[in-house]
Amino acid sequence: MSTKNLQLNDSLDLLEDRKHLKKALRNAEKRSRLRSLGLTAPLVVFLLIFFALPVVYMLFYSVYTPQVKEYLPRFHEALQEDNAVIPGEEVFQLLAKDMRSSKKAHTLARALKLFRQQDIPLWRLLKKTSRKLPRQEVVSMKAWFIQHNQAWGKAETWADIRSIGSVFTPFYLTKTLDYKYSASRGLQRVEEEERLYVKVLLNTFGISMMVTLIALCLAFPVAYLIAHTKPKTANMLMILVLLPFWTSLLVRTYAWIVILQREGLVNQILLSTGLIDAPLEMMHNRFGVYVTMVHILLPFMLLPIYSVMQAIPDSYVKAALNLGANPAQAFFRIYLPLTLPGVAAGSLLVFILSLGYYITPTLVGGAKETMVSMLIAERVNVFLNWSLAGALGVMLFIATLLIAVVGRRFLAAGTMGSQ
Repeated sequence: MSTKNLQLNDSLDLLEDRKHLKKALRNAEKRSRLRSLGLTAPLVVFLLIFFALPVVYMLFYSVYTPQVKEYLPRFHEALQEDNAVIPGEEVFQLLAKDMRSSKKAHTLARALKLFRQQDIPLWRLLKKTSRKLPRQEVVSMKAWFIQHNQAWGKAETWADIRSIGSVFTPFYLTKTLDYKYSASRGLQRVEEEERLYVKVLLNTFGISMMVTLIALCLAFPVAYLIAHTKPKTANMLMILVLLPFWTSLLVRTYAWIVILQREGLVNQILLSTGLIDAPLEMMHNRFGVYVTMVHILLPFMLLPIYSVMQAIPDSYVKAALNLGANPAQAFFRIYLPLTLPGVAAGSLLVFILSLGYYITPTLVGGAKETMVSMLIAERVNVFLNWSLAGALGVMLFIATLLIAVVGRRFLAAGTMGSQ
């Protein structure tokens, strides 16, 4: 009996030790995870402050329109509480009072800014009414408004006022797609002469795609040369590739301006050799934008392709040649598919960087080379229209996000195919 009791006690002690060991192991794993989180915390905080918060701020400002609430506060509050199709006397009274106080403070134009941007007839109605407001109180302000203009007694007028006067409105988001929204008329396409933003967005995509294609055609053979040449030569070539990073973006752009302008180096050489009779226009057009942007973004295409090529064993192509494939077949059927992950990564990187480029197209391009980034800067710095700038930023952000998702899937498919 004593032997059995001893064995039972030993088994219980062993189970207890296992429990303590598992608990200690879990605690050690928790401490290890906490240390890892502590190491990544500065990066997470940095991304939250300098990336996530600006994006959220941009999204917020693209739909935030508080002008009516700020400059006509009593009218705005009363209108929110009055759910009638045509509001009651109190709303008309407060609208007249807020209009008078805004005129005295010289803020009426700011209060009616949204109406001027979204609905010109309604803006004119409000402006004319504000000019003819009676200086003294009348028995019924509602009757005076309707007598002044029959539009004040229509449900469509008040539906549009409620929509435009809302603190949050999709007006600027729809405007970036060349549409306008009205509560009474729904979603409509803007007039032909006002259709600007979709053209600029397509222009931005066209320039970015062409820059990416040219950079790919130039970077692929150079990356192949660096990956398959002697180490000493490869190091020299890599230094030449990385050399542009040692100078400022602005300096590189101005260098191309000096080279490509009418009195620049290229035109002087061509004129002196007799190849041309008059200087070529290579500045403030699409050609200058392509040349400058490709030169600046070429390393971002070359480096991912080179890193993938360097990891491809030479034995793969040699095996294909030994099995009877000619050099072209070995390259296109064996080597090229293995480089697709690098090609996809470089193309995605260059395309996304091109979408948001501002300095180079501004200095080198012309009116036909307007990109979304230039419109955003103009709306912020010239027109002080932060809401429209935010909406344009949202459109560019969504486009970049979609391209990144599609490119990532293509990159994953290329990696699986190469394996």
